[in-house]
Amino acid sequence: MNAVDQATMSEIMLTVGEPQEAVNYFARTSAEHPDRIDLQRGLAKSLVRNGQASEGLKVWDKVTASPDASNDDRVARAEAQMRTGDWKGARATLNTIPPTFESYDRYRIEAMVADSEKNWKKADSFYDTAAGLTTRPAGILNNWGFSKLSRGDAPGAEKLFAEAITYDPTAFTSKNNLVLARAAQRKYDMPVIEMTQTERAQLLYTAGLSAIKQGDTATGQSLLQDAVDTLPTYFEEAARALAALGEARQG
Repeated sequence: MNAVDQATMSEIMLTVGEPQEAVNYFARTSAEHPDRIDLQRGLAKSLVRNGQASEGLKVWDKVTASPDASNDDRVARAEAQMRTGDWKGARATLNTIPPTFESYDRYRIEAMVADSEKNWKKADSFYDTAAGLTTRPAGILNNWGFSKLSRGDAPGAEKLFAEAITYDPTAFTSKNNLVLARAAQRKYDMPVIEMTQTERAQLLYTAGLSAIKQGDTATGQSLLQDAVDTLPTYFEEAARALAALGEARQG
C-alpha cells in the first residue's frame, strides 16, 4: 500500500471505521512501520476512541516524546490523561502548550480541566471560546450546560441545553439535561422542543423522578403516570417507580 492509499485508509478508520477494527488496523500497520509517527497517532486515537484510554495514553506518551510531536499531539495526550482520571497530569501537559496555539480541542480540554479545578471563570471562558471554534457546537454547549448545572446554576444550564438542541435536535442527552435543569427550578412542564413519543415518555419520567427527589411527590406521581400512558410500549421503569411510590404512600 503506498503512502497516499495508507493515509486515506487511516482517515477512513479514524472517522467511519468501527473502533475495534481501527485499533486492529493501526496496531498492525504501526508494528509494520514503527518509524511512522502518523500510524502511532492513529493507534493512540483509535484506542481512546475504543474506550481504552490507559492503553492510548501509553502510545501518546511515546508520540509526544518524539521530536516530531505537535501541539495537537499534546492536546490529545492531555485528553487521554483526563479520561484516565489524571486531571493534574492533564493540567501539566496543557501547560507545556504555548498559549498562542488555539484549537477547538485545546479549549474543550482546557474547559473540562478548569471545571475539575472549580475555576468557573476560566471554564466559562474556555467553553465559550471552544463553542466559537466549531460549526457543530452542540456537544460543547451540552458539556458547558452540565458544568453550570453541577455548580447550581440551573437557569444558565437551561439556556445552554436549549441552545445545544437548536444545533442538534436529535441529541437526547441534551433534551434530558434540559428537563433536569428545568426541574431543578421546579419547572416540570415539558419544554417546547422536537421529540418523539418515546422521548416524551422518557423525559416525563426524568421530570417525575426529579420532582419526587425535591419533595413534590404528587407532581412526580402525575408525571410518572403520564410517562406510562405516553410510551407506546410498556414502560417498566416508570411503572415500577409508580408502584413503589404507591406502596410508600400507603405505608
